[in-house]
Amino acid sequence: MKNNKFACKPLAVALLALSSASANAAITIYDDAEVATVSVDASFNTFYTTTSVDNGPNGDRDQSRVKMGFLPNWLGMNFSKQVGDMKVGGRSSFWVTINDSNSGVTSTGIDVRQFYATLDADWGQVLIGKDFTLFNRNNIFLDEILIGYGNVNDTLGLVDGQGVSFGNIGSGYTYPFPASQIRYTSPSFGGVKIAVAAIDPSPVNGAPDREESAPRIEGEITYSGTFDNATITSWVGFLSQTSESDMGDVDSTGTSYGVKVGFGGLSLHASGYSGEGIGILLGPTEAALGLAGVTMYDPATYNELDSEGYIVQASYKMDAHRVVLSYGENEIESSDYIGHEGMQAAWFYGYNSNVTFAVEYSTSEFSGILGAEEAKTIAVGAIVNF
Repeated sequence: MKNNKFACKPLAVALLALSSASANAAITIYDDAEVATVSVDASFNTFYTTTSVDNGPNGDRDQSRVKMGFLPNWLGMNFSKQVGDMKVGGRSSFWVTINDSNSGVTSTGIDVRQFYATLDADWGQVLIGKDFTLFNRNNIFLDEILIGYGNVNDTLGLVDGQGVSFGNIGSGYTYPFPASQIRYTSPSFGGVKIAVAAIDPSPVNGAPDREESAPRIEGEITYSGTFDNATITSWVGFLSQTSESDMGDVDSTGTSYGVKVGFGGLSLHASGYSGEGIGILLGPTEAALGLAGVTMYDPATYNELDSEGYIVQASYKMDAHRVVLSYGENEIESSDYIGHEGMQAAWFYGYNSNVTFAVEYSTSEFSGILGAEEAKTIAVGAIVNF
């Protein structure tokens, strides 16, 4: 399969990556116990980047851009009200691309990544609506370069795309693409939380009579604790979905896992996943990009393709400075091999509680049926959070 068939520029538009909004200090704009509490949070980032591409689909070239990083810019609103023994809440967030003048002109991409309500009580929380899914969720939320720039390349149409970079999507984990869901999260039992969700299924099977008779089920068990001067977060997750047809069923299954440990200013992160029929980028949602018959299953036999990935990272924080080293890779093992690996070295400087500056060097390398491409990027930027 030639490169130009896979160089999918809609990926850059479709993937506005994520952050845990709770990491920001929201601003309360209304507070009345009888009515509701309403707060807003926002994040803005811009990077100057220069990328050198070697043997990509567009040939050797050097390209400079001024664009957003792994995270888009967003504005979020949060709602909450205590009603008896239940806290009723909700969140909506709107994610915006800023580097669209060359392709969208005045048609700025505004993406709704979260639009949900929550019910909290002693028995846990129920979420109804649209939010990030559970499989590989902690793998990406706890990525040390989440607020940085990450990987771009021509194979996926990211160097000149109007969307975000990919961070370590496709080179360490798959993206927990936001979807409509009904999710339950337990209370903490000695630091252990269990979450399970029924998620709107993705049409992985390309057969004309394809059907999904049950939702996709995803779950995650997370442990967080403190030991002496160390903190630890560990997790394991799963995904299961069947896309049926008379021509053959495609079973999408996966397991995700990881651990993050902190000792003073040192933080170590190691996580990974493995599965069948889940692609290399978006999990089952990858089918929406027209890639199911390339990265998820063999269209001749409907046999699922095996995929796996991992990422290892180390960071050290001293005063306002934080340095990060990261390496990850994803691959699909079949008669037609697909491999992608990425590396980042980054420095973050927290100027104050709202402003962070970043300098990053990253590489992205493809191998297998997509061809051989290596892209090297230097990015310098600023992130402002409220």
